[in-house]
Amino acid sequence: MSFAALGLIEPLLVTLNALDYQTPTPVQKEAIPAVLKGRDLLAAAQTGTGKTAGFALPLLQRLTQQGPQVASNSVRALVLVPTRELAEQVQQSLLAYGQNLPLRCYAVYGGVSINPQMMKLRKGIDILVATPGRLLDLYRQNAVRFEQLQALVLDEADRMLDLGFARELDELFCALPKKRQTLLFSATFSDAIRAMAKELLRNPLSIEVSPRNAAAKSVKQWLIPVDKKRKAELFLHLLAQQRWGQVLVFAKTRKGVDALVEELLAEGVSADAIHGDKPQPSRLRALERFKAGEVQILVATDVAARGLDIHDLPQVVNFDLPIVAEDYVHRIGRTGRAGATGEAISLVCADEVDQLAAIETLIGQVLQRRDEPDFIPDHRVPLTAPGGAILKKPKKPKQKLVPGSGASAGGKGNIHLGRWFEGDDNKPKVKAVRQVPKLGGGGAKAGGKLGGKPAGKKPR
Repeated sequence: MSFAALGLIEPLLVTLNALDYQTPTPVQKEAIPAVLKGRDLLAAAQTGTGKTAGFALPLLQRLTQQGPQVASNSVRALVLVPTRELAEQVQQSLLAYGQNLPLRCYAVYGGVSINPQMMKLRKGIDILVATPGRLLDLYRQNAVRFEQLQALVLDEADRMLDLGFARELDELFCALPKKRQTLLFSATFSDAIRAMAKELLRNPLSIEVSPRNAAAKSVKQWLIPVDKKRKAELFLHLLAQQRWGQVLVFAKTRKGVDALVEELLAEGVSADAIHGDKPQPSRLRALERFKAGEVQILVATDVAARGLDIHDLPQVVNFDLPIVAEDYVHRIGRTGRAGATGEAISLVCADEVDQLAAIETLIGQVLQRRDEPDFIPDHRVPLTAPGGAILKKPKKPKQKLVPGSGASAGGKGNIHLGRWFEGDDNKPKVKAVRQVPKLGGGGAKAGGKLGGKPAGKKPR
């Protein structure tokens, strides 16, 4: 099937041809005709399969063909995204797809000055891409109006809830016109998102072109067990041994990102960082340097798990496993995009086994383990089984009381009685050769049975 068969107009077809888009992806085949007809949509697909084009192309066409010219401070279509990086990516895609159309597209997000954004909005925007927090700031200052809004897109809505945008979303939904087209796109959909969809969408078409929460089949995945303190050493070893080119590395914390970058730089490896404490211009500069090949290693927190579109990225390394299992799917989705293949390697220590089990439950597979001979961990990573079960290490059998060993029978309150019997038989039939020690001042002898023979009267 061609893009022309989906009903797209000539200016878009010319642009897609220039961008070398030959055949629509499965999600595009189903989404584009539905959006062109004005249907609400709930679409789940693996990351990297073309979801952005799935909603951007038909929205650009509908806005070109329908409705009045956009008024000052107004928007005709709104795309909500969880992160600044994803806002920039969607904005760049809209500009590329709409280069032959008379529409204005713009992105607003926090971390940068709000004044230039307010100035830009005065002219009116056809498609506005926004993070919820910054959009709400602009709305409260009357810098943006929604009377002309025709369509709302929530891209990666599950991540917006993970990041705590629920209150902002509720306030924004109240400000939007009730009569509108609403589209939800994401690689993963939690039960909370599906419940939200029931409130926002009207008779939606549901599209699920891949198994729910599945990892891309184009990405080869495995893990290497290692002690936490040796992760950086192992990464440098793999970098040299495997002769990796560019690598995107995910760490759990901002502090961990900075520490790894510092260690890489000390070893002469070009590296840069992206995390929430970095100002937006610094984050964009780091990404551009990585895309341009000026930096070999880009280390990031999960702020970059969604929204980084890097062509021909061969490797993603999980230096730390993510806290939220769904983020694993998005992390490894940065490689193996647009039909290419990729590798995702996770460096896993013993105290990450719960996260590992949650990830394997989500993706429905147990990750292959590969031991690195010089990095066998002192603290073993427990084995996991299908369904996310953690296989506990078998307990050592309890040591039996062996006469003549000098060991007590063990357990709380037991008394060390020394050598009781002559002979080596575990169940001796010979008589005791030593009296039971007296307990206290009552003169009573300790009772009980040893070897099946009475050993005195029970204490009163």
